[in-house]
Amino acid sequence: MEVVLAPMRRRHLRSVLRIEAQVYPRPWSLSLFMSELALRTSRVYLVARVDGFVTGYAGMMLAGDDAHVTTIAVEPEWHRYKIGTRLLLHLIREAIARDARHVTLEVRVGNQGAQALYRLFGFRPAGVRKNYYAETNEDALVMWADDVDQPEYKRRLARIEKAVLGSTTVEQS
Repeated sequence: MEVVLAPMRRRHLRSVLRIEAQVYPRPWSLSLFMSELALRTSRVYLVARVDGFVTGYAGMMLAGDDAHVTTIAVEPEWHRYKIGTRLLLHLIREAIARDARHVTLEVRVGNQGAQALYRLFGFRPAGVRKNYYAETNEDALVMWADDVDQPEYKRRLARIEKAVLGSTTVEQS
């Protein structure tokens, strides 16, 4: 299987919004995605495509030496094909390229699958945001990966990438 990662563009938003509506109880709006895409210097948004179809997407905000994963989602029928792993690998590498030293994110306390993925990437729990997901009355687990700019962390990323079957092509903007 070949997965192509590319910068998210306006033309991808119909597919992104379709996935967003399947995955999240309160999906982001078109205008929110549009405003995020306009912030090119401090944001990175990607789509994953298989055979030309958008199968997932992810986004990140950069501030100083911190990067914050704002969203990551995979079409439900494409779960377990390492689409999320590929997206997170590229996001973190882009964060490192933009001088980030730490990466953070929030995840639903009950989403054990996502938490397992984040632990694979070295994220550790750092706190809880009570009722962060108000639409479902769920708390968010705040997770951090530190020192992502260090050689040891880059070796971790290489090990993760080596375990992903198939190929990943990254299109540049």
